[in-house]
Amino acid sequence: METTIIAISNQKGGVGKSTTAYNLGACLALKHDKRVLLIDFDPQANLSEYLKYEPDGNPTMTQLIMSFYAGTPVTAETAQKAIRHSETAGVDYIPADINLANAETLMVTMISKEHILRRILTEDVVGAYDFVLIDCLPSLGTLLINALTAADRVLIPVQTQKFSMDGLQSLEALTQLVKANTNPKLNLIGVLPTMVDRTKVSRTAIETLNEKYGEMLFRTSISKSIEAAKSSENGTPLCLTGHKLGQEYDELAQEVLSRC
Repeated sequence: METTIIAISNQKGGVGKSTTAYNLGACLALKHDKRVLLIDFDPQANLSEYLKYEPDGNPTMTQLIMSFYAGTPVTAETAQKAIRHSETAGVDYIPADINLANAETLMVTMISKEHILRRILTEDVVGAYDFVLIDCLPSLGTLLINALTAADRVLIPVQTQKFSMDGLQSLEALTQLVKANTNPKLNLIGVLPTMVDRTKVSRTAIETLNEKYGEMLFRTSISKSIEAAKSSENGTPLCLTGHKLGQEYDELAQEVLSRC
């Protein structure tokens, strides 16, 4: 299959973007024999932490972007040096660090700033992968515009405990703007309810999402559980734990495959 690039995004924090990127990627690799590249595109670098990244002298996403700022376009060879192998078979990643926030500030002054990530993720860099999952930061700035410009699809995790349509509407508007101006192939792959429990708040949130998104709402939802945090902290994908969350993420992986 051709490489599919998915931006995992919501401008609200705490909705499970990094957890979703980590566990969806692991399920695609371990359960469905797909080659996966994870991109940490958030200065908080939670995904890099889950993957047990330690500085090793090779480039991070920050340094790749800063190369463009210095007037030195990133070659495929340089970008490939930024790719690390994770402890999960079939899953590689490019890490981020706190300095990615500074890089975003500098990107504002750069020519064709919306296309920097796309210019990094060339066919020579990502062609060996079935899926590239971009863990986006919770904002609507230049980094997110880069992720949307580089992506084929957008996956939106939505926290059903503190549900609000405001952030979704802002992200939708930005997605349409990017689609109209820099990336006409960009489309929504689905909206994913996360941190779901048996409360009325969760039920109402899912009903509202279903009314708005219909078939674009994933049938799968991710339950609220302390196991998600434990798994991330331990660097163990949920699909290897036997917990029901692992089954939920595998069901999500199956839906993603059916929509690509």
